[in-house]
Amino acid sequence: MNILELELLTDALSETEVFYNNVIGLKTISKSNSSITFAVGVTQLTFRSCKNLKPVYHFAFDIPNNKLMEAFAWIEKKTEILAVIPPQKIADFYNWNAKSFYFYDNNGNILEFIARFSLDNASEKSFDGLSIVSVSEIGFVTKNVSQLSDEICKKYALSVFPKQPKLNKFIVLGTDTGLFILVEENRDWYPTHKKAKSFWTKVVFDNNGETMEIEASG
Repeated sequence: MNILELELLTDALSETEVFYNNVIGLKTISKSNSSITFAVGVTQLTFRSCKNLKPVYHFAFDIPNNKLMEAFAWIEKKTEILAVIPPQKIADFYNWNAKSFYFYDNNGNILEFIARFSLDNASEKSFDGLSIVSVSEIGFVTKNVSQLSDEICKKYALSVFPKQPKLNKFIVLGTDTGLFILVEENRDWYPTHKKAKSFWTKVVFDNNGETMEIEASG
């Protein structure tokens, strides 16, 4: 699975443009008074303006798997990296054969740069925003994780991610190249104490050559 388009909400459109341009180094590909879209490797990331909702999301960016520490140093110069187990700031997902680090954007979204060592995506280029491969994860928040998992799997022919066992309050769907992270409402977004809440989200993704779309109302 590959995430082709991700659309989210923001209360601060102009500040979001500054953050994603200057901190993450993404290029703006379109903008209006109500939305802005960035190129993130193979993914288009769009923020749509809202008022007084204070939406918070978790999503992840795949980076070349030989660039984790270079990306860490590059981001650390611009914003604070979150501790996962203080003072440690690199998360080791050994079951996933991946390592990552986290930081906030200007909206309080929990962003993640993740290197997946099972993928063949090493790069010889010096790391910058144009090195990012894709948006590879987006979190969906629900009151019933198992039910939502069953509904998505049935409707979109997705499967539980084989590297992550199903839990009552946490289920991961998809493949190494694209994942839906299903969590129960009010569960902490790792590695923070921010409580997971549901907000409007739209995802366009490719699954086995077929383009599909999920829109969550929030």
